[in-house]
Amino acid sequence: MMQKLRTNSDWSASTPMLPAKGPRRLALYRALRGLIESGQMKPGDKLPTTRDIAGRFGISRGAAVAAYEMLVADGFAEARVGAGTYVAEAVPLLPLAPEPQVIEAREAQAPLPGALGCSTADETTLRIFRMLMNRHLTQPSARHFHYNDPAGSLALRVEVAAYLKAARGVACEPDQVIMTAGTQQGLDLAVRALLKPGDPVWIEDPCYAAARELFEGTGLCVTPVPVDGEGIDVSSGIAARPEAKAVYVTPSHQYPLGVTLSMARRLALIDWARGAGAYIIEDDYDSEFRFAGPPLSALQGIDGEGRVIYLGTFSKTLLPGFRFGYLVVPRALRERVLTIRRLTDRFPSTLAEDALTEFLRDGHFSAHIKRARKRVKAARDALVAALRSDRLTVTVPEQGLHLVAELDGAEDDCALVAQARAVGFGVKALSPLYAGPTDRRGLVIGFSGFEPEVLAQAARRFVAGL
Repeated sequence: MMQKLRTNSDWSASTPMLPAKGPRRLALYRALRGLIESGQMKPGDKLPTTRDIAGRFGISRGAAVAAYEMLVADGFAEARVGAGTYVAEAVPLLPLAPEPQVIEAREAQAPLPGALGCSTADETTLRIFRMLMNRHLTQPSARHFHYNDPAGSLALRVEVAAYLKAARGVACEPDQVIMTAGTQQGLDLAVRALLKPGDPVWIEDPCYAAARELFEGTGLCVTPVPVDGEGIDVSSGIAARPEAKAVYVTPSHQYPLGVTLSMARRLALIDWARGAGAYIIEDDYDSEFRFAGPPLSALQGIDGEGRVIYLGTFSKTLLPGFRFGYLVVPRALRERVLTIRRLTDRFPSTLAEDALTEFLRDGHFSAHIKRARKRVKAARDALVAALRSDRLTVTVPEQGLHLVAELDGAEDDCALVAQARAVGFGVKALSPLYAGPTDRRGLVIGFSGFEPEVLAQAARRFVAGL
Protein backbone atom coordinates (compact mmCIF):
# COMPACT_ATOMS: atom_id res chain seq x y z
CA MET A 1 0.00 0.00 0.00
CA MET A 2 1.41 3.35 -1.01
CA GLN A 3 2.47 5.55 1.90
CA LYS A 4 0.47 8.74 2.18
CA LEU A 5 2.36 11.71 0.83
CA ARG A 6 2.70 14.64 3.18
CA THR A 7 2.43 18.29 2.30
CA ASN A 8 4.74 20.58 4.21
CA SER A 9 2.38 23.40 5.11
CA ASP A 10 5.24 25.77 5.90
CA TRP A 11 8.08 24.68 3.67
CA SER A 12 9.47 28.20 3.72
CA ALA A 13 10.90 27.45 7.16
CA SER A 14 13.36 25.28 5.29
CA THR A 15 13.86 27.68 2.41
CA PRO A 16 17.36 27.15 1.00
CA MET A 17 19.87 29.95 0.46
CA LEU A 18 21.20 30.41 -3.03
CA PRO A 19 24.68 31.86 -3.65
CA ALA A 20 24.87 35.22 -5.34
CA LYS A 21 26.79 33.85 -8.34
CA GLY A 22 26.81 30.71 -10.44
CA PRO A 23 24.24 28.78 -12.49
CA ARG A 24 20.78 29.09 -10.84
CA ARG A 25 19.72 25.58 -11.84
CA LEU A 26 22.73 23.93 -10.21
CA ALA A 27 22.58 26.18 -7.13
CA LEU A 28 18.92 25.32 -6.50
CA TYR A 29 19.56 21.61 -7.01
CA ARG A 30 22.41 21.61 -4.49
CA ALA A 31 20.43 23.62 -1.92
CA LEU A 32 17.33 21.37 -2.08
CA ARG A 33 19.43 18.22 -2.07
CA GLY A 34 21.23 19.47 1.02
CA LEU A 35 17.90 20.00 2.84
CA ILE A 36 16.79 16.49 1.90
CA GLU A 37 20.03 14.82 2.96
CA SER A 38 20.13 16.72 6.26
CA GLY A 39 16.56 15.63 7.10
CA GLN A 40 15.10 19.13 7.12
CA MET A 41 12.87 17.95 4.28
CA LYS A 42 11.62 14.44 5.03
CA PRO A 43 10.54 11.56 2.79
CA GLY A 44 7.06 12.25 1.48
CA ASP A 45 7.24 16.01 1.93
CA LYS A 46 5.87 17.90 -1.02
CA LEU A 47 8.18 20.35 -2.73
CA PRO A 48 6.80 23.75 -3.69
CA THR A 49 5.66 24.18 -7.25
CA THR A 50 8.27 25.30 -9.75
CA ARG A 51 6.23 28.47 -10.35
CA ASP A 52 6.28 29.24 -6.60
CA ILE A 53 9.98 28.58 -6.13
CA ALA A 54 10.89 30.55 -9.25
CA GLY A 55 8.96 33.54 -7.91
CA ARG A 56 10.52 33.30 -4.45
CA PHE A 57 14.10 33.29 -5.75
CA GLY A 58 13.62 35.51 -8.76
CA ILE A 59 14.88 32.86 -11.13
CA SER A 60 13.45 31.56 -14.37
CA ARG A 61 10.88 28.81 -14.15
CA GLY A 62 13.02 26.84 -16.61
CA ALA A 63 15.88 26.85 -14.10
CA ALA A 64 13.53 25.59 -11.38
CA VAL A 65 12.15 22.84 -13.63
CA ALA A 66 15.70 21.77 -14.56
CA ALA A 67 16.71 21.59 -10.87
CA TYR A 68 13.67 19.42 -10.06
CA GLU A 69 14.42 17.14 -13.00
CA MET A 70 17.95 16.66 -11.65
CA LEU A 71 16.55 15.76 -8.18
CA VAL A 72 14.21 13.20 -9.73
CA ALA A 73 16.94 11.76 -11.99
CA ASP A 74 19.29 11.34 -9.01
CA GLY A 75 16.58 9.67 -6.87
CA PHE A 76 16.04 12.46 -4.33
CA ALA A 77 12.53 13.33 -5.48
CA GLU A 78 9.53 11.68 -7.12
CA ALA A 79 7.26 13.37 -9.66
CA ARG A 80 3.56 12.43 -9.31
CA VAL A 81 1.42 13.14 -12.34
CA GLY A 82 -1.21 15.71 -11.39
CA ALA A 83 0.03 15.87 -7.79
CA GLY A 84 3.43 17.57 -7.87
CA THR A 85 6.96 16.68 -6.78
CA TYR A 86 7.75 14.98 -3.45
CA VAL A 87 10.83 14.00 -1.49
CA ALA A 88 11.62 10.37 -2.32
CA GLU A 89 10.81 7.71 0.24
CA ALA A 90 14.28 6.16 -0.04
CA VAL A 91 16.88 8.88 -0.37
CA PRO A 92 20.11 7.57 -1.96
CA LEU A 93 23.40 7.96 -0.17
CA LEU A 94 25.41 9.68 -2.87
CA PRO A 95 28.45 11.90 -2.41
CA LEU A 96 27.71 15.47 -3.34
CA ALA A 97 29.92 16.56 -6.22
CA PRO A 98 32.40 19.27 -5.23
CA GLU A 99 31.55 22.84 -5.97
CA PRO A 100 32.84 23.74 -9.41
CA GLN A 101 36.06 25.68 -9.28
CA VAL A 102 35.57 29.25 -10.39
CA ILE A 103 38.59 30.47 -12.32
CA GLU A 104 38.58 34.21 -12.66
CA ALA A 105 39.79 35.54 -15.96
CA ARG A 106 42.83 37.74 -15.51
CA GLU A 107 43.91 40.48 -17.80
CA ALA A 108 47.34 39.90 -19.31
CA GLN A 109 49.76 42.16 -17.48
CA ALA A 110 52.25 44.24 -19.38
CA PRO A 111 55.82 42.96 -18.96
CA LEU A 112 58.15 44.94 -16.73
CA PRO A 113 61.12 46.71 -18.28
CA GLY A 114 63.94 44.18 -18.47
CA ALA A 115 61.66 41.21 -19.17
CA LEU A 116 62.72 38.78 -21.87
CA GLY A 117 60.86 38.01 -25.08
CA CYS A 118 59.39 41.46 -25.76
CA SER A 119 58.57 42.73 -29.23
CA THR A 120 60.82 44.77 -31.50
CA ALA A 121 57.96 45.91 -33.77
CA ASP A 122 57.54 49.68 -34.17
CA GLU A 123 54.68 51.76 -35.51
CA THR A 124 55.99 51.62 -39.08
CA THR A 125 56.06 47.82 -38.99
CA LEU A 126 52.59 47.63 -37.46
CA ARG A 127 51.19 50.09 -40.01
CA ILE A 128 52.54 48.01 -42.91
CA PHE A 129 51.15 44.79 -41.43
CA ARG A 130 47.74 46.41 -40.94
CA MET A 131 47.75 47.43 -44.57
CA LEU A 132 48.76 43.95 -45.75
CA MET A 133 46.26 42.14 -43.53
CA ASN A 134 43.44 44.47 -44.59
CA ARG A 135 44.27 43.91 -48.24
CA HIS A 136 44.00 40.14 -47.86
CA LEU A 137 40.80 40.41 -45.84
CA THR A 138 39.22 42.71 -48.42
CA GLN A 139 40.21 40.53 -51.36
CA PRO A 140 40.69 37.06 -49.85
CA SER A 141 42.45 34.43 -51.88
CA ALA A 142 40.60 31.19 -52.62
CA ARG A 143 43.14 29.28 -50.54
CA HIS A 144 41.85 30.94 -47.36
CA PHE A 145 38.66 28.91 -47.76
CA HIS A 146 40.18 25.42 -47.65
CA TYR A 147 42.93 23.54 -45.85
CA ASN A 148 46.51 24.56 -46.47
CA ASP A 149 49.78 22.68 -46.89
CA PRO A 150 51.00 21.60 -43.40
CA ALA A 151 54.45 22.90 -44.32
CA GLY A 152 53.04 26.35 -44.98
CA SER A 153 52.47 28.15 -48.25
CA LEU A 154 55.10 27.63 -50.93
CA ALA A 155 55.33 31.39 -51.54
CA LEU A 156 56.27 32.04 -47.90
CA ARG A 157 58.74 29.15 -47.81
CA VAL A 158 60.44 30.52 -50.93
CA GLU A 159 60.94 33.88 -49.19
CA VAL A 160 62.13 32.32 -45.94
CA ALA A 161 64.62 30.07 -47.75
CA ALA A 162 65.98 33.02 -49.74
CA TYR A 163 66.34 35.07 -46.56
CA LEU A 164 68.12 32.29 -44.68
CA LYS A 165 70.57 31.69 -47.53
CA ALA A 166 71.45 35.38 -47.79
CA ALA A 167 71.44 36.39 -44.13
CA ARG A 168 72.36 33.23 -42.23
CA GLY A 169 74.29 31.07 -44.70
CA VAL A 170 71.73 28.27 -44.35
CA ALA A 171 71.94 25.69 -47.15
CA CYS A 172 68.32 24.89 -47.92
CA GLU A 173 65.59 24.86 -50.53
CA PRO A 174 61.92 25.81 -49.98
CA ASP A 175 60.86 22.17 -49.68
CA GLN A 176 63.06 21.81 -46.57
CA VAL A 177 61.35 24.72 -44.79
CA ILE A 178 58.39 23.98 -42.52
CA MET A 179 56.53 26.92 -41.02
CA THR A 180 55.70 26.58 -37.33
CA ALA A 181 53.93 28.47 -34.55
CA GLY A 182 57.24 29.63 -33.08
CA THR A 183 60.43 27.88 -32.01
CA GLN A 184 58.82 25.76 -29.32
CA GLN A 185 56.55 23.98 -31.80
CA GLY A 186 59.48 23.43 -34.14
CA LEU A 187 61.51 21.95 -31.31
CA ASP A 188 58.62 19.68 -30.33
CA LEU A 189 58.25 18.46 -33.92
CA ALA A 190 61.97 17.75 -34.18
CA VAL A 191 62.06 15.83 -30.90
CA ARG A 192 59.06 13.68 -31.79
CA ALA A 193 60.37 12.99 -35.28
CA LEU A 194 63.89 12.04 -34.16
CA LEU A 195 63.69 10.56 -30.70
CA LYS A 196 61.80 8.16 -28.48
CA PRO A 197 61.52 7.99 -24.67
CA GLY A 198 64.76 6.84 -23.12
CA ASP A 199 66.99 8.12 -25.93
CA PRO A 200 70.07 9.97 -24.65
CA VAL A 201 70.47 13.64 -25.61
CA TRP A 202 72.85 16.45 -24.75
CA ILE A 203 71.72 19.91 -23.72
CA GLU A 204 73.76 22.99 -22.93
CA ASP A 205 74.26 23.76 -19.25
CA PRO A 206 72.89 26.33 -18.54
CA CYS A 207 70.05 25.91 -21.00
CA TYR A 208 66.83 27.48 -22.24
CA ALA A 209 64.38 26.24 -19.62
CA ALA A 210 61.49 25.46 -22.01
CA ALA A 211 63.77 23.25 -24.12
CA ARG A 212 65.03 21.32 -21.11
CA GLU A 213 61.45 20.87 -19.84
CA LEU A 214 60.41 19.52 -23.25
CA PHE A 215 63.24 16.97 -23.34
CA GLU A 216 62.62 15.82 -19.79
CA GLY A 217 58.86 15.82 -20.24
CA THR A 218 59.05 13.52 -23.25
CA GLY A 219 61.07 10.98 -21.31
CA LEU A 220 64.46 11.55 -22.89
CA CYS A 221 67.64 10.78 -20.98
CA VAL A 222 69.12 14.27 -20.68
CA THR A 223 72.84 14.88 -20.19
CA PRO A 224 73.77 18.50 -19.34
CA VAL A 225 77.03 19.51 -21.02
CA PRO A 226 78.90 22.51 -19.57
CA VAL A 227 79.23 25.78 -21.49
CA ASP A 228 82.35 27.92 -21.25
CA GLY A 229 83.66 30.92 -23.15
CA GLU A 230 83.74 28.94 -26.41
CA GLY A 231 80.25 27.48 -26.07
CA ILE A 232 79.27 23.90 -25.39
CA ASP A 233 82.24 21.72 -24.36
CA VAL A 234 81.99 18.95 -26.95
CA SER A 235 84.73 16.85 -25.36
CA SER A 236 82.81 16.79 -22.06
CA GLY A 237 79.70 15.64 -23.88
CA ILE A 238 81.58 12.84 -25.60
CA ALA A 239 83.17 11.75 -22.32
CA ALA A 240 79.81 11.71 -20.52
CA ARG A 241 77.51 10.25 -23.20
CA PRO A 242 79.18 9.47 -26.56
CA GLU A 243 76.14 7.48 -27.77
CA ALA A 244 73.72 10.43 -27.53
CA LYS A 245 71.16 10.59 -30.34
CA ALA A 246 70.91 14.38 -30.49
CA VAL A 247 72.19 17.63 -29.03
CA TYR A 248 70.34 20.93 -28.54
CA VAL A 249 72.52 24.03 -28.99
CA THR A 250 72.24 27.81 -29.41
CA PRO A 251 75.61 28.33 -31.16
CA SER A 252 75.27 31.90 -32.47
CA HIS A 253 74.25 33.40 -29.12
CA GLN A 254 74.13 30.85 -26.31
CA TYR A 255 71.12 31.19 -24.06
CA PRO A 256 71.51 32.47 -21.43
CA LEU A 257 75.27 33.19 -21.23
CA GLY A 258 75.50 34.91 -24.62
CA VAL A 259 78.75 33.28 -25.79
CA THR A 260 79.35 32.19 -29.38
CA LEU A 261 80.31 28.64 -30.27
CA SER A 262 83.89 28.75 -31.58
CA MET A 263 84.75 27.36 -35.00
CA ALA A 264 86.86 24.61 -33.46
CA ARG A 265 83.89 23.52 -31.32
CA ARG A 266 81.52 23.75 -34.29
CA LEU A 267 83.66 21.40 -36.34
CA ALA A 268 84.10 19.06 -33.38
CA LEU A 269 80.33 18.96 -32.82
CA ILE A 270 79.63 18.16 -36.47
CA ASP A 271 82.34 15.48 -36.52
CA TRP A 272 80.83 13.84 -33.44
CA ALA A 273 77.29 13.95 -34.93
CA ARG A 274 78.49 12.35 -38.18
CA GLY A 275 80.39 9.60 -36.39
CA ALA A 276 77.61 8.88 -33.87
CA GLY A 277 74.77 9.13 -36.37
CA ALA A 278 73.30 11.86 -34.15
CA TYR A 279 71.44 15.06 -34.99
CA ILE A 280 72.22 18.62 -33.98
CA ILE A 281 69.19 20.79 -33.19
CA GLU A 282 70.35 24.36 -33.81
CA ASP A 283 68.19 27.08 -32.22
CA ASP A 284 69.10 30.35 -33.95
CA TYR A 285 66.64 32.47 -32.00
CA ASP A 286 67.99 36.04 -32.20
CA SER A 287 70.97 36.08 -34.56
CA GLU A 288 69.61 39.05 -36.55
CA PHE A 289 70.61 41.34 -33.70
CA ARG A 290 74.37 41.55 -33.98
CA PHE A 291 75.84 44.96 -33.17
CA ALA A 292 79.46 44.46 -34.25
CA GLY A 293 79.84 43.08 -37.77
CA PRO A 294 77.51 40.87 -39.79
CA PRO A 295 75.57 38.01 -38.23
CA LEU A 296 77.53 34.80 -37.83
CA SER A 297 76.83 31.98 -40.28
CA ALA A 298 74.60 29.21 -39.05
CA LEU A 299 76.02 25.86 -37.98
CA GLN A 300 73.65 24.24 -40.49
CA GLY A 301 75.49 25.89 -43.37
CA ILE A 302 78.77 24.08 -42.67
CA ASP A 303 77.22 20.66 -42.06
CA GLY A 304 76.90 19.23 -45.57
CA GLU A 305 75.66 15.79 -44.49
CA GLY A 306 72.16 16.52 -43.18
CA ARG A 307 72.94 16.19 -39.48
CA VAL A 308 71.58 19.63 -38.46
CA ILE A 309 67.96 20.64 -37.90
CA TYR A 310 67.70 24.41 -37.92
CA LEU A 311 65.15 26.40 -35.88
CA GLY A 312 64.33 30.08 -36.32
CA THR A 313 61.56 32.46 -35.35
CA PHE A 314 59.89 35.74 -36.23
CA SER A 315 58.79 36.19 -32.61
CA LYS A 316 62.03 37.92 -31.62
CA THR A 317 62.30 40.00 -34.78
CA LEU A 318 58.65 41.03 -35.18
CA LEU A 319 55.88 40.14 -32.71
CA PRO A 320 55.48 37.04 -30.52
CA GLY A 321 51.75 37.35 -31.25
CA PHE A 322 52.29 36.55 -34.94
CA ARG A 323 53.24 32.99 -33.89
CA PHE A 324 55.54 32.34 -36.82
CA GLY A 325 58.72 30.34 -36.75
CA TYR A 326 60.37 27.89 -39.13
CA LEU A 327 62.10 24.56 -39.14
CA VAL A 328 64.70 23.62 -41.77
CA VAL A 329 65.01 19.84 -41.94
CA PRO A 330 67.18 17.41 -43.91
CA ARG A 331 65.09 15.89 -46.70
CA ALA A 332 65.34 12.45 -45.09
CA LEU A 333 63.28 13.73 -42.16
CA ARG A 334 60.80 15.92 -44.02
CA GLU A 335 57.90 13.50 -44.38
CA ARG A 336 58.17 12.29 -40.82
CA VAL A 337 58.05 15.84 -39.46
CA LEU A 338 55.17 16.81 -41.76
CA THR A 339 53.15 13.78 -40.70
CA ILE A 340 53.41 14.85 -37.07
CA ARG A 341 52.58 18.46 -37.99
CA ARG A 342 49.53 17.35 -39.98
CA LEU A 343 48.21 15.32 -37.06
CA THR A 344 48.65 18.04 -34.46
CA ASP A 345 48.25 21.46 -36.05
CA ARG A 346 47.18 20.88 -39.69
CA PHE A 347 48.58 24.09 -41.17
CA PRO A 348 49.55 27.71 -40.40
CA SER A 349 47.21 30.69 -40.76
CA THR A 350 46.94 31.40 -44.47
CA LEU A 351 45.88 35.00 -43.90
CA ALA A 352 48.91 35.83 -41.77
CA GLU A 353 51.15 33.85 -44.12
CA ASP A 354 50.24 35.98 -47.11
CA ALA A 355 50.89 39.19 -45.20
CA LEU A 356 54.27 37.91 -43.97
CA THR A 357 55.18 36.73 -47.49
CA GLU A 358 54.69 40.23 -48.88
CA PHE A 359 56.48 41.76 -45.89
CA LEU A 360 59.56 39.68 -46.69
CA ARG A 361 59.33 39.89 -50.48
CA ASP A 362 58.93 43.67 -50.64
CA GLY A 363 61.93 44.44 -48.42
CA HIS A 364 59.93 45.54 -45.35
CA PHE A 365 61.55 42.92 -43.13
CA SER A 366 65.09 44.07 -43.90
CA ALA A 367 64.11 47.68 -43.23
CA HIS A 368 62.43 46.66 -40.00
CA ILE A 369 65.54 44.81 -38.78
CA LYS A 370 67.70 47.86 -39.43
CA ARG A 371 65.36 50.07 -37.40
CA ALA A 372 64.97 47.48 -34.64
CA ARG A 373 68.71 46.91 -34.36
CA LYS A 374 69.30 50.62 -33.74
CA ARG A 375 66.56 50.78 -31.11
CA VAL A 376 67.67 47.74 -29.14
CA LYS A 377 71.33 48.81 -29.28
CA ALA A 378 70.37 52.16 -27.75
CA ALA A 379 68.35 50.34 -25.10
CA ARG A 380 71.26 47.98 -24.42
CA ASP A 381 73.67 50.87 -23.93
CA ALA A 382 71.25 52.68 -21.60
CA LEU A 383 70.74 49.50 -19.57
CA VAL A 384 74.47 48.82 -19.24
CA ALA A 385 75.10 52.36 -18.04
CA ALA A 386 72.30 52.14 -15.48
CA LEU A 387 73.52 48.82 -14.07
CA ARG A 388 76.82 50.21 -12.77
CA SER A 389 77.24 48.75 -9.31
CA ASP A 390 79.95 47.13 -7.21
CA ARG A 391 77.71 44.06 -6.91
CA LEU A 392 77.08 43.59 -10.64
CA THR A 393 79.54 42.64 -13.38
CA VAL A 394 78.12 43.32 -16.83
CA THR A 395 79.74 42.29 -20.10
CA VAL A 396 78.33 44.30 -22.99
CA PRO A 397 76.90 41.77 -25.46
CA GLU A 398 77.77 42.14 -29.13
CA GLN A 399 74.67 40.23 -30.16
CA GLY A 400 71.16 39.36 -29.06
CA LEU A 401 68.41 40.91 -26.98
CA HIS A 402 69.57 40.18 -23.44
CA LEU A 403 72.59 40.42 -21.19
CA VAL A 404 73.78 38.75 -18.00
CA ALA A 405 74.66 40.80 -14.93
CA GLU A 406 76.99 38.52 -12.96
CA LEU A 407 76.87 38.40 -9.16
CA ASP A 408 79.22 37.12 -6.51
CA GLY A 409 78.72 33.41 -5.89
CA ALA A 410 77.45 34.11 -2.38
CA GLU A 411 74.54 36.20 -3.66
CA ASP A 412 70.99 34.83 -3.90
CA ASP A 413 69.98 35.70 -7.46
CA CYS A 414 66.46 34.31 -6.96
CA ALA A 415 65.89 36.68 -4.04
CA LEU A 416 67.13 39.58 -6.14
CA VAL A 417 64.54 38.75 -8.80
CA ALA A 418 61.77 39.40 -6.28
CA GLN A 419 63.54 42.56 -5.14
CA ALA A 420 63.76 43.77 -8.73
CA ARG A 421 60.10 43.10 -9.45
CA ALA A 422 59.12 45.07 -6.38
CA VAL A 423 60.60 48.19 -7.99
CA GLY A 424 59.23 47.45 -11.47
CA PHE A 425 62.26 45.77 -13.04
CA GLY A 426 61.70 42.42 -14.76
CA VAL A 427 64.71 40.09 -14.58
CA LYS A 428 65.34 36.33 -14.49
CA ALA A 429 67.72 34.48 -12.18
CA LEU A 430 70.65 32.70 -13.82
CA SER A 431 71.25 29.86 -11.36
CA PRO A 432 67.93 28.01 -11.96
CA LEU A 433 68.82 27.71 -15.65
CA TYR A 434 71.55 25.23 -14.71
CA ALA A 435 70.56 21.58 -14.59
CA GLY A 436 72.09 21.10 -11.14
CA PRO A 437 73.75 23.02 -8.32
CA THR A 438 76.05 25.83 -9.45
CA ASP A 439 78.17 28.49 -7.82
CA ARG A 440 77.42 30.90 -10.65
CA ARG A 441 74.92 33.65 -9.86
CA GLY A 442 73.52 36.36 -12.06
CA LEU A 443 70.53 38.12 -13.54
CA VAL A 444 69.38 37.65 -17.13
CA ILE A 445 67.95 40.95 -18.38
CA GLY A 446 66.25 41.76 -21.68
CA PHE A 447 66.58 45.09 -23.47
CA SER A 448 64.13 44.66 -26.34
CA GLY A 449 60.71 46.27 -26.48
CA PHE A 450 61.37 49.19 -24.11
CA GLU A 451 62.44 52.78 -24.62
CA PRO A 452 66.01 53.34 -23.40
CA GLU A 453 65.06 55.77 -20.65
CA VAL A 454 62.22 53.59 -19.36
CA LEU A 455 64.62 50.66 -19.13
CA ALA A 456 67.33 52.76 -17.54
CA GLN A 457 64.99 54.19 -14.89
CA ALA A 458 63.87 50.72 -13.86
CA ALA A 459 67.49 49.53 -13.67
CA ARG A 460 68.51 52.55 -11.59
CA ARG A 461 65.69 51.92 -9.12
CA PHE A 462 66.91 48.37 -8.70
CA VAL A 463 70.58 49.30 -8.33
CA ALA A 464 69.70 51.96 -5.75
CA GLY A 465 68.24 49.26 -3.52
CA LEU A 466 71.22 46.90 -3.70
